[in-house]
Amino acid sequence: MRSALIEEVKKRSKIINNAIEELLPVKKPDGLYKAARHLIDAGGKRLRPVMCLISSEAIGIDSKSVVKAAVAVETVHNFTLIHDDIMDRDEMRRGVKTVHTVYGEPTAILAGDTLFAKAFSILSDSEFKAENVVKACKMLADVCVEICEGQYIDMNFEKMNLKEVNEEDYLEMVRKKTAVLIACSCSIPAVLAGETKYSEYLWNFGELCGIGFQIHDDILDLIGKDKIGKDWGSDLLEGKKTLIVIRAAKLGVEIPIFGKGKAKPEEISKSVKILEDCGAIDYARNKAKKYVEKGKKELKKLPDSEARKLLESLADYLISRDH
Repeated sequence: MRSALIEEVKKRSKIINNAIEELLPVKKPDGLYKAARHLIDAGGKRLRPVMCLISSEAIGIDSKSVVKAAVAVETVHNFTLIHDDIMDRDEMRRGVKTVHTVYGEPTAILAGDTLFAKAFSILSDSEFKAENVVKACKMLADVCVEICEGQYIDMNFEKMNLKEVNEEDYLEMVRKKTAVLIACSCSIPAVLAGETKYSEYLWNFGELCGIGFQIHDDILDLIGKDKIGKDWGSDLLEGKKTLIVIRAAKLGVEIPIFGKGKAKPEEISKSVKILEDCGAIDYARNKAKKYVEKGKKELKKLPDSEARKLLESLADYLISRDH
């Protein structure tokens, strides 16, 4: 089942990659565009644009007609990664050096800004009714605002004591920072097609699964090691208030390397074991599963189809992947 899902994802990823070559070409000044394409070319699972294509199929829309929307969503995603890496001072992403590490911060900022603008340029060229294209552009713009709000909240958490951040605070942060873009990925085909009813169901599905996805991502930061393509344990070292450490703090458990900036691999391993032993990681796993199960219930409101089943399988994959 997993292999069949991966093949379906790869098939659609290829469509997205071909469209990126056409819609986001490297041109002069080539230094800027190479920086903009750096993370995109490094790979990534293309989950958001793939979910966009499958969501269109699930409501009877030709997926070819939403390829530009899918690329726009992926472009916004990569814009956020470039700027996040600058703010977090991360050195690795997708198994390669981060954009600011290779090209310098000024160019990285410009590369992110370029991707942000290109996303709306690409989306505005979608061949749907003008009024629906405007609605889709507004949806994506509103999502970008929420992403910025989520990132600000996340950054503000760093100034706070761990015990000052509760589970509800964390969930609202990840809803804004991560889940709304996944929600947009799923909902935007219905918005473009004027299918208001379906757009709500798909938004709810994407948002709920997006929260589960981010919780699982936080788990992978601890247990993924070399598979995740970025610095292992970086969330702990940076003092990120994830659901896992919030739960541990509520249980009165202390993590030795939390917020220390640097640590030896054996120190990271020791801290991860503490989080496993106190049940904080399992707590997060169960929470992620609950959000995905709730999200899948929203799909039951769509017509029965192979595409709908594929979305359900993809939702399960979001919280079972190992990288």
